[in-house]
Amino acid sequence: MTLTLEQMQADIAAMLHEEPEEIGLHDNLMDLGLDSMRVMTLVERWSKTGVALDFTDIAQHLTLADWWEVVQAHLGRKGG
Repeated sequence: MTLTLEQMQADIAAMLHEEPEEIGLHDNLMDLGLDSMRVMTLVERWSKTGVALDFTDIAQHLTLADWWEVVQAHLGRKGG
């Protein structure tokens, strides 16, 4: 399974008990209710798709758009 932006959005929404469309690309995810434990859970889940993320890679950023950039950078390294 390849990690997509839509999958990330859906996973975040499920973690927050929201609908995916409620999670905007530039919303501050911490303000929406994500905490470090939930972020770690998401990182572990996404790592199973082959994207070798580290908690610190994601924790430095606050929006889905920023997280997607991190994922794309990791995917580029994997393929390169």
